[in-house]
Parts: sequence; structure tokens; C-alpha cells
Amino acid sequence: MSIPTLAEIEDAAATLSGVIRRTPMDESLHLTDLLGVPVALKLENLQRTGSFKIRGAAYRLSRLTEDERARGVVAASAGNHAQGVALAARELGIPATIFMPLGVPVPKLLATRGYGADVILEGATVETPLRLAAEFAERTGAVLIHPFDHSDIITGQGTLGLELMDDMPDLDTVIIGIGGGGLLSGVAAAVKARAAAVGRTVRVIGVQAENSAAYPVSLAAGRPMEVATRATIADGIAVARPGDLPFEIISQLVDEVVTVSEDDIARALLVLLERAKQVVEPAGAVGVAAILAGKVTAQGPTACVLSGGNIDPLLLQRVVAHGLSASGRYMTMRIPLPDRPGQLARVSELLALAGANVIEVLHTRHGQGLQISEVILQLSVETRGEEHKAHVIATLENAGFAVHVDAD
Repeated sequence: MSIPTLAEIEDAAATLSGVIRRTPMDESLHLTDLLGVPVALKLENLQRTGSFKIRGAAYRLSRLTEDERARGVVAASAGNHAQGVALAARELGIPATIFMPLGVPVPKLLATRGYGADVILEGATVETPLRLAAEFAERTGAVLIHPFDHSDIITGQGTLGLELMDDMPDLDTVIIGIGGGGLLSGVAAAVKARAAAVGRTVRVIGVQAENSAAYPVSLAAGRPMEVATRATIADGIAVARPGDLPFEIISQLVDEVVTVSEDDIARALLVLLERAKQVVEPAGAVGVAAILAGKVTAQGPTACVLSGGNIDPLLLQRVVAHGLSASGRYMTMRIPLPDRPGQLARVSELLALAGANVIEVLHTRHGQGLQISEVILQLSVETRGEEHKAHVIATLENAGFAVHVDAD
């Protein structure tokens, strides 16, 4: 595949006018201070369906022939691609069947069905729905809509890059998360072409979750490689192998690919909630995670794409707690105490002196290894950061208490 031209991406933008929402850019003073250059967030979490996926899906479906539309479309997805295909199909009057894994977050499932798609739940991971969708297409003649490995998908996603250049004419660096590579390859094609047209260059940086990072290995090998993935909260970019077409473009146009940890991502979600007032899914926050973790540098105005906001409220609750812990602002500790009056009061007094806020207390005589004259005090405590957390622990230990901090 050749790289989408600027004219092709501009044609896609015209086609999508009225279908997608032009999402805003929001300056982040906090990230600006950290990176040392102006940083703006591209709020694609506010896009229709809650993610960028509607761009590629709608453009892909718009280019189907009448015969293909009559046969319907089929897709497999854990959420965002499903919603994009379902909404685009509804807008064009095309029957849509979506295969999703059994553990798909309820909000994504309900939204996909709400857009009118026929949803079939099967399999523990997205690999099973992918296989079933391909079999369905073969059996029925429905058109399989791949989430990233198709030229129309890439071109449609590239329309986001045009908006970046329109809103930040002096753009120096773009930071974007990567799964299969459809968004990164499309945006890279758009911003590189638009910048070259006026004699400028723009750096493009991709970010992957380190538990599912196929691109660094693939780029080193010079071809798409499949990697063993581990569980990640950034399930939206948990792809074991790069797409062939996106990889070809990314290997030519993208300047750097970095990875971030689960703790990095959790911290990023917390920062976005507190500082930017944005609800973002983990996959959509990896660019911010890379900035917070010091994984990227920039020389001038920088755009960081928040690619999606479809997060299950229950996951959000867990991730916020994890983010607080990773930031040194929350800890659970166990303290063995002699079973005599006044010990709980003494610990409480020390915590108050150290300025810690107690969230939850469990005082029990039942525990492995406890002597008959001992109890365990388990405390969940809010702190103000790593230094304050260390001060709280030291205050208790200096008073003679043994403190065991639980790993998050």
C-alpha cells in the first residue's frame, strides 16, 4: 500500500463532514510545565461513540458499493470499533453484525446494541470474535470491516491529523497511542504531508502499553511480529501483531515508539481526571502517561491525542484507586499490635500527627501467624505523595510499630 496522500485524506474529511464531530483542543498547563513546551490535548474522547474509531469506520462504509451495502457488514471488537461500525452502519442504512467477547464492558455492549447492530457474544478474548467474524463474512457474503488493517480505515483516521494541523499551525510533536496502528499511521501521513507542504517537519511519537507492545519488536525486526501479550488495563490497544498496512506506513513516517507501564497509565488517568477534568479510557491516556513518565521529549508545541473515553465505571473506580497508590497518595498497611487497650488509639494519634487521613480500618484477632496475644490492624490511608507516605511510615516505625505496606 502507498501512504495516503494529503488529497485523499482531505477528501475523507469532506466525506465525513456532518458524520463525525470536530473535537476540541484543550491546553494543559500541567503537562506544559512537565514537558517544557506548550502541550494541548486533542479531546477525541468527546467524539461520537466516545472514540476516534467512527472516523475510519464511517469512511470505510461510505466507500462500499450498493451491492456490498446490501450484503451488510460484520466486525469484531471489544468495544470502540464495534460502536464506530454500528453507528456508521445505522447512518447509512447498512445491516451490521458485531462479534464481541463475553467479557466486554457493559457500557460498550449496550452502546453497540443501541446503535442498532446485531451483537453476538462469544469467546474470552477478542481473538475468538475475530475468527467468527471472518467465518460469518465467508458464509454470508457480509463485508468484513477490519479495525485497522485497511487503506480506507487508515485514511479516515488521518482526518484527525488535519484537525491537529488546523488548530496548531506551529505543531512540532504529536503523541498518539498505538494498538494495531490505524490511527497512528493515518495521523502520521496527514501531519507529515501537511507540514511538508509548507516546508516544515513534525515529529510523530507512538506509545504502547508495555504489556502489549508489538511495535518495538516489529520495528527492530523490520516486519510485523506477533508477541505474547499480558493483561493490561489499556485493552483498547492490546493487539498482539501490527497490521501489515499500518506497519508499512509507521516504519517510514513515525519517529519514535515508546512504552509505558500499567502504573504509568493509571497515574495518567488520575491526572486527566484531576487536572484536565476529562474522563478517558486507559488506551486513550497512554500519550499522557508517556509525558508523565518522562518517556518523550519535544522542542516545540505538542499535541497529545486522548483517543477514547469509553471506560467502564467499575474499572474507573479500580484504576483511580490504583493511580492514587502509584502516585504515593493511598496505601494499605498492616500493623501487628499487642492485644491490650490503647494501641489503636496510639496508632491513630501518630497518624494524626503525621497528617495522614484514615479511610478504612480493620481491627482483627484472626490472621495467619498471629500469637494469641496479638491483633492485626489494617489501615487504608490517604497521603499527599511519596515523601509524605514515607514520613507516615517512618513516624509509626520510630514509635516502635512494625509496618507492612501492601503491594497495590
